[in-house]
Parts: sequence; C-alpha cells; structure tokens
Amino acid sequence: MSIFNMFHVAGSALTAQSVRLNAVASNLANADSITSADGQPYRAKQVVFEATPMGSSDAAQGVRVKQVVESAAPPRMVYDPKNPAANNEGYVSMPNVDAVEEMVNMISASRSYQSNADVMNTAKTLLMRTLAMGQ
Repeated sequence: MSIFNMFHVAGSALTAQSVRLNAVASNLANADSITSADGQPYRAKQVVFEATPMGSSDAAQGVRVKQVVESAAPPRMVYDPKNPAANNEGYVSMPNVDAVEEMVNMISASRSYQSNADVMNTAKTLLMRTLAMGQ
C-alpha cells in the first residue's frame, strides 16, 4: 500500500466518523422531543458503514457511509396523563433514543476519529522526515 493511500483511508474514516458524531448529536438533542417535524415521535438515527476500495488496488480498503437509517426500536411509553400528547390511557410516546447507548457511540466515534487523525499526523511526519533525509 502506498503511503498516500493511508491518507485516503484515514480521511475516509474521518468523514464517516464525523457523520456518526452528527447522528449521535441529533439523537441526543431530540431525546426528549415529543414530536418531530412529521408529528410522530423522533426516531433515533443509526449510521451504516461499508468498506470501499481506495487507490488502484483492492489492498487498501477505506470506509464510507452507506446510509443513515432510523432505529426500529419501539418508542418509549411514559406515563404522564396531564400531557396534552397523552393517549387515552395516559401514556406519551417518547423518542426511542437510549441516552447511555448514544454516549457510548459518541465516545467510540470520537476515539475512532482521533485515532485516524493520529494516523494522518504520523504519516505526515514520516513523509516530512523522508524528505528531510533527501536534502
């Protein structure tokens, strides 16, 4: 694998993790929203990744976002009979966002992002030292 392919692979991972962090931020921001733009409870977003070839050979595999899907988990039902959005039994449909799971996703995505940024910095340092030896 070419050293320049490392930049492509790490860059693709940075982009993918950035999308994942944005999805987590959206999920956490809407964790207590009763309704979304369509009038239904907000549905948690999940990012689906897929491998993609980088460079001229298939030896280097990067990552890209295949799609962002809504979670299939049922909404949380909270008993609050005084809420105007409550059903006949007094339950309110709340978003299916699990704050603990989202925090774990956020930590995982931020660490993956940082690791790939470190890969790019290490490759840059390697290139700079190689060029310095040629002077």
